Amino acid sequence: RHPEMPRCVFKLLWDHIQAGREIFAYVVNRSKNGDHYWVLAHVTPSKDTSGQIIGFHSNRRVPNRQILDTTIIPLYQSLLAEEAKHANSKDGMHASFDMLVGILKESNVEYDEFIARL
Repeated sequence: RHPEMPRCVFKLLWDHIQAGREIFAYVVNRSKNGDHYWVLAHVTPSKDTSGQIIGFHSNRRVPNRQILDTTIIPLYQSLLAEEAKHANSKDGMHASFDMLVGILKESNVEYDEFIARL
């Protein structure tokens, strides 16, 4: 996990796919040489013929830099600042998740709609 990637976004991602739902998420990854790169990931659960989740599939695209600079990076910085207020990383993740939910609620959108509108 890249240190600029809020834990709460990974929580949201895993909550979605473990519930059988797809998700689009902006993710900053760390490369082997220590550099980083951004992707817009589309992650979906893979299911067997009975509908049971047997794995996950991810397609990644190069994101729009303007969206990163004007929306995603500032949002992630706020979420990371909230996470940093807590000595326990799990508490920080939950606090930043609650913060994200609050931001979305104030905008009267669900996460999926928020991402789709960008």
